[in-house]
Amino acid sequence: MASVYRGTVWFLKGYREYTKNGFLAAEKHFVSGALDVDVSQRSFMITGANSGIGKETALALAKKGASVHLVCRNETRGNEAKTEIVESSGNQNVFLHILDMSCPKKITEFVKGFAESGKPLHVLVNNAGCMINKREITEDGFEKNFATNTLGTYVLTTQMLPILEKNESPRVITVSSGEYGSDLDLYIELF
Repeated sequence: MASVYRGTVWFLKGYREYTKNGFLAAEKHFVSGALDVDVSQRSFMITGANSGIGKETALALAKKGASVHLVCRNETRGNEAKTEIVESSGNQNVFLHILDMSCPKKITEFVKGFAESGKPLHVLVNNAGCMINKREITEDGFEKNFATNTLGTYVLTTQMLPILEKNESPRVITVSSGEYGSDLDLYIELF
């Protein structure tokens, strides 16, 4: 009985908030001009940037002149996204990094290499995620969903903090979604 109730609540909430009509209702409360910020001197790193929210975020930032670092697991899909973003935005400051967010050791190596490059980073957008229905264990012995969605995000964020803190007004944005959609959150802090 509880699962029927939860399913009904999830459906109604989703229908009310995550459809076109939900967006149009929420749009009435948007602050006009809130997105009119100059990001041309800022550098953004977006995980899971080859599709969905990550790719659209990268494209929007590139169009505003920001330096954008795409962090993708799949090189082919990453290159396709990079090419599309560069062509659509006209911005050549789009960089591709290949990284599997389910591998803490590889994340540590990646952060070390990025730090050694001396490139600035102002904003980290943790967007990469997966939803694997069949239990998979990573080479490090972690369950794949946990390793990607929780552990990988934690490791990348904590290790990137010293790089972020070198710059004015650093930000970390984390995109997450819950099983029932009730805790769908997008944490964004504007500059």
